[in-house]
Amino acid sequence: MTIRSMHRSLGVLFFVAFIILVTACGASKRSLTRVANPTPKREFRGAWVQTVGQSRYRQMNSAAMRHYLTEMVRKFDEAGINAVIFQVRPEADAFYRSELEPWSRFLTGTQGVAPDDPDFDPLAFIIGECHKRGMELHAWLNPYRVKTHVDNELAPEHIYWEHPERFVQYGTQLFFDPGLPENRAFICEVVRDIVTRYDVDAIHMDDYFYPYPIAGQSFPDDESFERYAASQGFSPSQRGDWRRDNVNRLIKELKLTITSTKPWVRFGISPFGIYRNKRSDPDGSDTNGLQNYDDLYADIKLWVEKGWIDYNLPQLYWERGHATADYTTLLHWWNEHNFKQPLYIGQNLQRSIDKNELEVKIRQTREMSFVHGNCYWYGYQVLDNFEGVADVMKGDLHKAPALIPAYTHMHDDRPDKVQNLNEVFTEDMHFLAWDHERKPSNPEAAQRFVVYRFRKGEKVNINRAEHIVGITSDNFFTLPFEGGANRYTYVVTALDAFWNESKAQKVKVTL
Repeated sequence: MTIRSMHRSLGVLFFVAFIILVTACGASKRSLTRVANPTPKREFRGAWVQTVGQSRYRQMNSAAMRHYLTEMVRKFDEAGINAVIFQVRPEADAFYRSELEPWSRFLTGTQGVAPDDPDFDPLAFIIGECHKRGMELHAWLNPYRVKTHVDNELAPEHIYWEHPERFVQYGTQLFFDPGLPENRAFICEVVRDIVTRYDVDAIHMDDYFYPYPIAGQSFPDDESFERYAASQGFSPSQRGDWRRDNVNRLIKELKLTITSTKPWVRFGISPFGIYRNKRSDPDGSDTNGLQNYDDLYADIKLWVEKGWIDYNLPQLYWERGHATADYTTLLHWWNEHNFKQPLYIGQNLQRSIDKNELEVKIRQTREMSFVHGNCYWYGYQVLDNFEGVADVMKGDLHKAPALIPAYTHMHDDRPDKVQNLNEVFTEDMHFLAWDHERKPSNPEAAQRFVVYRFRKGEKVNINRAEHIVGITSDNFFTLPFEGGANRYTYVVTALDAFWNESKAQKVKVTL
């Protein structure tokens, strides 16, 4: 081979290699996005229901609260919400019966005072209402906060009175000291108690780890830092790293606590929307706001990478084009940095509606390859149909039902399909019924069922969300009456605790 022909061959090889590289990069870039499906079959659709600062509950007796919670779940269901994130521990207290912490003052008006009906447990009740409708209930806890204001009174049985040395005041609030191992152990005990006694689908925590910084004030953890930093491997100049390690330990211990108690219960975190800015980390987002890693000592990216949490739900509350934190920039950043784990986006309804951006934002999330749904702050605005938002959800954003994305990183297999699917008539009812062995303690067995309907001659395709007519925890489904002239094929599938779906069973029905 001549020198000239060899150069020519090498040039061709380099050109081919360059084309392959460019094509691969382009394919990789394109794989981060997809064509938005306006009716996705799988999509997390959550709503946060905060109890901190709320006066509505303490104005109700137990009977009124039962009615209110029932209506709350019904309205969410009609708006297409499939997961309610309900705050059950706003101030180291309880919206449920607990021997570890007192009843919440936001429930009855005075911390430690129980509801008027001794048989009423708000958490157990709302779990039941959600599960009746095939929805999830995530129990939302604030780990460290004890008082939203130091003037608030604590019940005599509160752990503070037994161990005041384990708490610190910062600004006008009171907190568990995150640097103390005994505080982490207590928080894990609270979570274990909830997961053991209640049929929650997930434990949820938001962005309150170390508190938001107060200008000119240092967080008062000198004593715990001096006591534990060296033994944890940190020098006097590494207080920030030590604080991050404290939160890392809590998250890891909480995950182990949940997994060892009920391995199908998820652990989700909803962090502040900025992990780090580019000025702090070249791999950070092109933003200039407060940072999880540096200011709240929450290394959310590590927790996702290590599998210590089961879903990540960053709060992207800014509008598109925001000068400090552009929504679209952050959406793309999280989509690219979530290690292909379950990722949902927190949406601020008020700001999105004010800017007429809600529909655009939801479409954008559906274009992201690694975003699996949204959660709305705050849920009361859906219940109140603020600016018609519930109507928009029903008629546009959630016009077809959606199953929660399967948690295949926890379990990836089908449950058994239903058996003996039959059409049943009684004197006053027409319904479908089926058999499936119920094993509440076995997460791989059926926990919910999906009912699909197809017109005569229509191809049966259960990948189309438009055909879902019900998601239920019951082994039956009531059918409508349409005059006896319309023929349909109904399909029923089973869902396990991880939302894996079984094979289909079919039956022909005339309505």
